[in-house]
Amino acid sequence: MKISARNVFSGTIEKITKGSVNAEVILLISEGTRIVSIITNGAVDNLNLREGMHAYAIIKSSSIIIARELLDAKLSARNVIPGKISKLVEGPVNTEVDVEIGGGNVISAIITHGSSEKLELKEGDTACAVFKASSVILGIN
Repeated sequence: MKISARNVFSGTIEKITKGSVNAEVILLISEGTRIVSIITNGAVDNLNLREGMHAYAIIKSSSIIIARELLDAKLSARNVIPGKISKLVEGPVNTEVDVEIGGGNVISAIITHGSSEKLELKEGDTACAVFKASSVILGIN
């Protein structure tokens, strides 16, 4: 599978909770690290998703928010994944931020240069990658 999205994570479907229209799918990508996706029930059925099966979570880097100091923050975003900044590529408009999130996984975000400066990001800093469950596409082989 070749796609343009920067973030593709392999994992095991841990839980599927169906609602009337959409389903919440929890994908375990490494010990203690989960990605939550909201997709339609039709997509669950079309892909024949089942708990315990292998799947991929796909998230565009432009959908990732980088945050710091979220200790007691309450957010509506289901995915708040802590890690360490492993790489920064700063440009005049945007900055690419890579965050190591464990298990050999790195999540990439594209944020504005102004946001990068405001957050005072540096390699080695702790940070969280934040994204909504509805921003996560699921795929299978």
